[in-house]
Amino acid sequence: MRRPGPAHASRLAAVLVTVAVALGACSAGAPESAEKPPAPVSAGGADTLPGPVPSALPLRPAPTDSPGAPAFTGTLTDGTPLTAANLWADRPVVLLFLSSWCTICADRQDALSDLARSYRDRVVFVGVASEDEPADLDAYLRDHRVEFPVVFDRDQTIWQSYAVREPPAVAIVAKGGALLRGWPGGIDAAALDARLRELVIAG
Repeated sequence: MRRPGPAHASRLAAVLVTVAVALGACSAGAPESAEKPPAPVSAGGADTLPGPVPSALPLRPAPTDSPGAPAFTGTLTDGTPLTAANLWADRPVVLLFLSSWCTICADRQDALSDLARSYRDRVVFVGVASEDEPADLDAYLRDHRVEFPVVFDRDQTIWQSYAVREPPAVAIVAKGGALLRGWPGGIDAAALDARLRELVIAG
């Protein structure tokens, strides 16, 4: 095979430089295919809704003279609609009325969050927040490890239906929708646990 001469080598080098420049121009203008980061998950949103009801859940029957809990629909912190009656149709529900600026709520919230985890899927805890700013509420829920659904009751419609004037307040709703007990001023986790075992959980 004949060795290329100097002229041929020069032409080859010029062609390679031209191709390299063209490729560089194309790659510089090409859009990057980096994936967008996932949207942040709102604390208290749809991912905190309960799973299936545990089989053979032992529950005490609600007293026949118990009033019905005020039914409500609302919107979770991430915009997901929630109908309370769908939750208490098949299991008890604890309603926690709270706000991020409420010092009593903050003092009790960590223990209540732990209690909610201990009853996971057997008893649904639902926060009902009002008089709050979304960013402040989100920070509160994250700081206190709240892993249950939270309705943002902007116009206090739900609060008013439960005669809640200020946070905290707590209400227990039996499976089927009977209002078993309410606590204006709230209740701490240990006392709430005792009342759940007394009023709701059998065995």
